[in-house]
Amino acid sequence: MTKLIRPARRDLLAGALLAGGLGLAGRAIAAPPPADGPTGDIHDFDYHVGRWTAVQRRLKQRWVGSKAWDEFPSATTYTQYLDGLISADQTDFPTKGWSGLTVRTFQRERRQWFIYWINSRDGVMGTPVIGGYRGNIGLFYGDDTDDGVPVRVRFIRTKQPPDRERWEQAFSRDGGATWETNWTADFTRVR
Repeated sequence: MTKLIRPARRDLLAGALLAGGLGLAGRAIAAPPPADGPTGDIHDFDYHVGRWTAVQRRLKQRWVGSKAWDEFPSATTYTQYLDGLISADQTDFPTKGWSGLTVRTFQRERRQWFIYWINSRDGVMGTPVIGGYRGNIGLFYGDDTDDGVPVRVRFIRTKQPPDRERWEQAFSRDGGATWETNWTADFTRVR
Protein backbone atom coordinates (compact mmCIF):
# COMPACT_ATOMS: atom_id res chain seq x y z
CA MET A 1 0.00 0.00 0.00
CA THR A 2 1.39 3.41 -0.99
CA LYS A 3 0.93 6.18 1.53
CA LEU A 4 0.06 9.56 0.06
CA ILE A 5 2.18 12.44 1.34
CA ARG A 6 0.65 15.91 1.34
CA PRO A 7 2.51 18.40 -0.90
CA ALA A 8 3.92 20.48 1.98
CA ARG A 9 5.17 17.37 3.80
CA ARG A 10 6.47 15.94 0.52
CA ASP A 11 8.47 19.16 -0.07
CA LEU A 12 9.88 19.01 3.46
CA LEU A 13 10.80 15.37 2.98
CA ALA A 14 12.45 16.09 -0.37
CA GLY A 15 14.36 18.98 1.20
CA ALA A 16 15.54 16.77 4.05
CA LEU A 17 16.64 14.05 1.63
CA LEU A 18 18.42 16.60 -0.56
CA ALA A 19 20.14 18.18 2.43
CA GLY A 20 21.27 14.78 3.68
CA GLY A 21 22.59 13.84 0.25
CA LEU A 22 24.54 17.10 -0.01
CA GLY A 23 26.23 16.70 3.34
CA LEU A 24 24.04 19.34 4.98
CA ALA A 25 22.48 17.10 7.59
CA GLY A 26 22.39 18.97 10.86
CA ARG A 27 22.67 22.40 9.20
CA ALA A 28 19.79 24.81 9.36
CA ILE A 29 17.97 25.14 6.03
CA ALA A 30 16.96 28.73 5.39
CA ALA A 31 13.28 29.48 5.60
CA PRO A 32 11.87 30.85 2.36
CA PRO A 33 11.33 34.60 2.19
CA PRO A 34 7.80 35.95 2.42
CA ALA A 35 5.63 35.76 -0.68
CA ASP A 36 6.22 39.47 -1.24
CA GLY A 37 10.02 38.98 -1.19
CA PRO A 38 12.18 39.86 -4.20
CA THR A 39 11.16 38.00 -7.36
CA GLY A 40 12.77 37.75 -10.75
CA ASP A 41 12.81 36.07 -14.12
CA ILE A 42 14.50 33.01 -15.59
CA HIS A 43 16.61 35.37 -17.74
CA ASP A 44 18.07 37.35 -14.79
CA PHE A 45 21.50 35.72 -15.17
CA ASP A 46 21.70 35.70 -19.00
CA TYR A 47 23.78 38.90 -18.72
CA HIS A 48 26.48 37.05 -16.82
CA VAL A 49 27.27 34.21 -19.24
CA GLY A 50 30.94 34.28 -20.14
CA ARG A 51 34.21 35.14 -18.42
CA TRP A 52 34.76 37.95 -15.91
CA THR A 53 37.58 39.29 -13.77
CA ALA A 54 36.99 41.10 -10.50
CA VAL A 55 38.57 43.03 -7.72
CA GLN A 56 37.37 41.40 -4.49
CA ARG A 57 37.32 43.29 -1.20
CA ARG A 58 36.66 41.40 2.02
CA LEU A 59 36.40 43.09 5.41
CA LYS A 60 39.35 41.95 7.52
CA GLN A 61 37.35 41.86 10.76
CA ARG A 62 33.56 41.82 11.12
CA TRP A 63 31.42 43.37 13.86
CA VAL A 64 34.08 45.74 15.26
CA GLY A 65 33.56 48.79 13.04
CA SER A 66 36.67 47.98 11.02
CA LYS A 67 37.38 49.89 7.82
CA ALA A 68 40.33 47.64 6.82
CA TRP A 69 39.76 45.57 3.68
CA ASP A 70 41.69 42.67 2.13
CA GLU A 71 41.78 43.25 -1.64
CA PHE A 72 42.52 40.45 -4.12
CA PRO A 73 41.78 39.41 -7.74
CA SER A 74 39.45 36.75 -9.05
CA ALA A 75 38.42 35.16 -12.33
CA THR A 76 34.88 33.86 -12.90
CA THR A 77 33.24 31.83 -15.65
CA TYR A 78 29.42 31.75 -15.81
CA THR A 79 27.45 29.04 -17.60
CA GLN A 80 23.78 28.11 -17.88
CA TYR A 81 21.95 24.79 -18.02
CA LEU A 82 18.39 23.63 -18.72
CA ASP A 83 17.59 26.70 -20.86
CA GLY A 84 18.59 29.11 -18.09
CA LEU A 85 16.81 27.34 -15.23
CA ILE A 86 20.25 26.70 -13.70
CA SER A 87 23.04 29.29 -13.61
CA ALA A 88 26.46 28.31 -12.33
CA ASP A 89 29.85 29.90 -12.02
CA GLN A 90 33.29 28.98 -10.80
CA THR A 91 35.33 31.75 -9.22
CA ASP A 92 39.06 31.27 -8.73
CA PHE A 93 41.01 33.35 -6.20
CA PRO A 94 44.60 32.80 -7.39
CA THR A 95 46.30 34.71 -4.58
CA LYS A 96 44.24 32.89 -1.94
CA GLY A 97 44.73 29.33 -3.20
CA TRP A 98 41.05 28.39 -3.22
CA SER A 99 37.99 28.57 -5.46
CA GLY A 100 34.24 28.63 -5.16
CA LEU A 101 31.26 27.35 -7.11
CA THR A 102 27.93 29.15 -7.16
CA VAL A 103 24.82 27.23 -8.22
CA ARG A 104 21.60 29.15 -8.84
CA THR A 105 18.26 27.42 -9.42
CA PHE A 106 15.18 29.29 -10.62
CA GLN A 107 11.88 28.16 -9.14
CA ARG A 108 9.30 29.05 -11.77
CA GLU A 109 6.24 28.97 -9.52
CA ARG A 110 7.80 31.34 -6.97
CA ARG A 111 9.69 33.38 -9.60
CA GLN A 112 12.73 33.34 -7.31
CA TRP A 113 16.36 32.30 -7.53
CA PHE A 114 17.91 30.08 -4.86
CA ILE A 115 21.66 30.76 -4.74
CA TYR A 116 24.08 28.28 -3.14
CA TRP A 117 27.84 28.69 -2.54
CA ILE A 118 30.37 25.85 -2.26
CA ASN A 119 34.04 26.56 -1.58
CA SER A 120 37.00 24.34 -2.38
CA ARG A 121 38.32 24.48 1.17
CA ASP A 122 35.60 22.30 2.72
CA GLY A 123 33.20 21.36 -0.11
CA VAL A 124 30.15 22.20 2.03
CA MET A 125 27.16 23.73 0.27
CA GLY A 126 25.98 26.78 2.19
CA THR A 127 22.43 27.82 2.95
CA PRO A 128 20.74 29.67 0.07
CA VAL A 129 19.98 33.31 -0.45
CA ILE A 130 16.71 33.80 -2.30
CA GLY A 131 15.41 36.57 -4.54
CA GLY A 132 15.57 38.10 -7.99
CA TYR A 133 16.18 41.18 -10.12
CA ARG A 134 14.14 44.29 -10.75
CA GLY A 135 15.79 45.87 -13.76
CA ASN A 136 19.53 45.89 -13.13
CA ILE A 137 19.31 45.50 -9.34
CA GLY A 138 19.20 42.04 -7.78
CA LEU A 139 18.25 41.50 -4.13
CA PHE A 140 18.71 38.14 -2.40
CA TYR A 141 18.18 37.27 1.28
CA GLY A 142 18.81 34.26 3.48
CA ASP A 143 19.60 33.05 6.99
CA ASP A 144 22.95 31.62 8.07
CA THR A 145 25.43 31.76 10.93
CA ASP A 146 28.66 33.74 11.33
CA ASP A 147 31.04 32.16 13.84
CA GLY A 148 28.06 30.38 15.38
CA VAL A 149 25.89 33.52 15.65
CA PRO A 150 22.66 33.58 13.58
CA VAL A 151 22.73 36.26 10.88
CA ARG A 152 20.49 37.50 8.09
CA VAL A 153 22.40 37.59 4.77
CA ARG A 154 21.83 40.05 1.93
CA PHE A 155 23.33 40.03 -1.56
CA ILE A 156 22.96 43.09 -3.78
CA ARG A 157 23.95 42.66 -7.43
CA THR A 158 24.05 45.72 -9.66
CA LYS A 159 24.42 45.17 -13.41
CA GLN A 160 26.30 48.01 -15.09
CA PRO A 161 25.85 47.32 -18.83
CA PRO A 162 27.45 46.56 -21.08
CA ASP A 163 30.38 44.93 -19.26
CA ARG A 164 30.42 45.58 -15.52
CA GLU A 165 28.69 44.46 -12.34
CA ARG A 166 29.02 45.05 -8.60
CA TRP A 167 28.22 42.42 -5.96
CA GLU A 168 27.91 43.14 -2.24
CA GLN A 169 27.38 40.82 0.72
CA ALA A 170 26.13 42.13 4.07
CA PHE A 171 25.18 40.47 7.37
CA SER A 172 22.68 41.59 9.98
CA ARG A 173 22.53 40.38 13.58
CA ASP A 174 19.27 42.21 14.32
CA GLY A 175 16.92 40.68 11.75
CA GLY A 176 17.69 43.22 9.03
CA ALA A 177 17.35 46.48 10.99
CA THR A 178 21.06 47.24 10.42
CA TRP A 179 23.58 45.73 8.00
CA GLU A 180 27.36 45.44 7.83
CA THR A 181 28.75 45.03 4.32
CA ASN A 182 31.62 42.56 4.59
CA TRP A 183 32.48 41.60 1.01
CA THR A 184 32.27 43.36 -2.37
CA ALA A 185 33.35 42.48 -5.89
CA ASP A 186 33.62 44.75 -8.92
CA PHE A 187 33.38 42.63 -12.07
CA THR A 188 34.52 43.38 -15.63
CA ARG A 189 33.62 41.14 -18.57
CA VAL A 190 36.54 39.58 -20.44
CA ARG A 191 36.16 40.25 -24.18
